[in-house]
Amino acid sequence: MNECQSKKVFEYFEKICSIPHGSGNVKQISDFLVSFAEEKNLEYKRDESLNVVIYKNGTKGYENAEPVILQGHMDMVAVKEAGITKDLAAEGIEIQMDGDFISGKGTSLGGDDGIAVAYMLAILDSDSIKHPPLEAVFTVDEEIGMLGATAFDCSVLKGKKMLNIDSEDEGIFTVSCAGGAIARCVLPFKMEPVVATVIEFRVEGFTGGHSGVEINKGRANANIVMGRILLNLFQKIGMRLMILNGGEKDNAIADMCECAIAVNSEQKDNALKIINETFEEIKDEYKETDPDIRVITNAMEEGFADTFSSNATLAAVVMLNNFPNGVQKREPEMELQIRTSLNLGVIRTNQDTLDFVFLVRSSKDSEKNYLIEKLKSITEIFGGNVEVSGVYPGWTYKKESQLRDVLVEEYYKLYGENPVVEGIHAGLECGIFASAIEGLDVVSIGPQMYDIHTTNEKLSISSTERTWKLILNTLERLK
Repeated sequence: MNECQSKKVFEYFEKICSIPHGSGNVKQISDFLVSFAEEKNLEYKRDESLNVVIYKNGTKGYENAEPVILQGHMDMVAVKEAGITKDLAAEGIEIQMDGDFISGKGTSLGGDDGIAVAYMLAILDSDSIKHPPLEAVFTVDEEIGMLGATAFDCSVLKGKKMLNIDSEDEGIFTVSCAGGAIARCVLPFKMEPVVATVIEFRVEGFTGGHSGVEINKGRANANIVMGRILLNLFQKIGMRLMILNGGEKDNAIADMCECAIAVNSEQKDNALKIINETFEEIKDEYKETDPDIRVITNAMEEGFADTFSSNATLAAVVMLNNFPNGVQKREPEMELQIRTSLNLGVIRTNQDTLDFVFLVRSSKDSEKNYLIEKLKSITEIFGGNVEVSGVYPGWTYKKESQLRDVLVEEYYKLYGENPVVEGIHAGLECGIFASAIEGLDVVSIGPQMYDIHTTNEKLSISSTERTWKLILNTLERLK
């Protein structure tokens, strides 16, 4: 029976792939879900954002069981190889099989999160699968900021257990995630002309990485490294800041930073020595994580230069060296899991402000808010202000979770081993639902996928079938 039903999963997945559904282009896939509900005589709701909920009564013996929410997103990251003429805004994905894997022909596949949609449709279509009342939630535009989940009205749901099917590592159950916020610390400054020697220098070649997934790997942040060099310069010889720019994205550990400073001409050699010696100290400290870092300097002849005032230079250097950065706290329940961190991803010199842009993450909103207040207190001392945007909630680990317990037990029965139960230090739709539905019991699972969001993306067929069995066995247990 399971084999026949899993065939239906792949049939629906192929149908989904045939419909264009890149992020921001979800009208057709949303219409398809509505048509499916109408064809199957299932109650549904669709909101203005094109999110869809499809309801199904519990099967015989499960009519009075607590409803279960099934959830995934209907959009995909639609990318194609160079030379592929397919218009992904108007055409679907052509799939191909190679051994145990399904992939797109010259395009991304959209297994993230088309397979969740396929699973849910196969369950909703079945007359033989045992399950409690179901609320199948299909959200839009997860890949471009979880826009659908943010706009979704959770009052249309009754369930207090939610199975999110948006993970891509079989055997890893996600049970918490970080909330986040962007904090832009803005320092105003005025320029003053001086006669001095200008030194431009740049630190580069840092490993960088994702500020959530890799923040715990001890890698150097180029912006922080630059701050340390500037502090030594300021304390030992004095200098004026002219330009300071580093990093590219708030959610990436900065892999380069560049600046220009003005120093008294007689201090030029000392300044170059301080830059190089400080950098060598730092390079030795990070030789395991950032073996390829380098510093490039360029000293000019004495002349007129427009610089930050001495007070603004002091403020910038002190702020940069006193801002918290990196891992702040770990989850007590999961020692290797990061609970709270922040990343100074971007520094930008504008016409009259210097901006420090942080991405603050925590599964505890109170800890996230406290870090933002610390940034505010440091910035406001020097006459600046902090702009907060892009706020989304975290999802805190629950010590007691019936859904997690059932999933772990059923996984062990199928695989003969326990799954990995962990949190993720990044944002998930689960966090938005958990913050909106009091007491929600959530677990995120999924079949094995590789290279998601790229043209090398592939989905394991055997893993999809095993995960299908896990979902069905779990639903059967939730009576």
